[in-house]
Amino acid sequence: MVLSERWLKRVVFLLCLTPLAWLLALALRGELGANPIETIIRYFGDWALRLLLLTLAATPLRLLSGWSWPVRLRRLLGLFTFFYAMLHLLAYAVLDQFFDWAAIWEDIVERPFITTGMLAWLLLLALALTSNQASQRRLGRNWKRLHRLIYPAAILAAVHFALMVKADLREPLIYGAILTLLLGLRLIRRTRVYKTLENR
Repeated sequence: MVLSERWLKRVVFLLCLTPLAWLLALALRGELGANPIETIIRYFGDWALRLLLLTLAATPLRLLSGWSWPVRLRRLLGLFTFFYAMLHLLAYAVLDQFFDWAAIWEDIVERPFITTGMLAWLLLLALALTSNQASQRRLGRNWKRLHRLIYPAAILAAVHFALMVKADLREPLIYGAILTLLLGLRLIRRTRVYKTLENR
């Protein structure tokens, strides 16, 4: 690898901030379209889902390539996933609902795409809060079990996106296909591991 791990993380850190900087540039130029609030909410949600898929891609990439650096970036990518999911939620609560908690609660209860989005955010919150080494030491083996919540979080996020889109489903289907591939690779790996253990 050309870059050291420290520099690689710095580069990835800056790259993960690039979407936020790009949105700010669009806002300053007044280029957020006819519905700026919807654009902002959608933009943050898109990046949360993209980074979530990149986080899930780290392990398959290591298995297929033999490189170890993708796994060392997993925590950073996961935290940026939550960062953009948080911005997505804040944009909805502040810009769209103006802190109208009654309307937000009504949305959560009555609108399935809001319900699935909130569930995904809650799972990502649990993962972000316990991503540090102190939590890893305190939880022991349960830490790994807890962090498998990334799988239902990713499924809920993909469903949230698909339910939100009213007409053109091409983009949600692309994300769904990538997620299915990533989860399928894990399933194949687990099956092979189990077979190996059974044949011992």
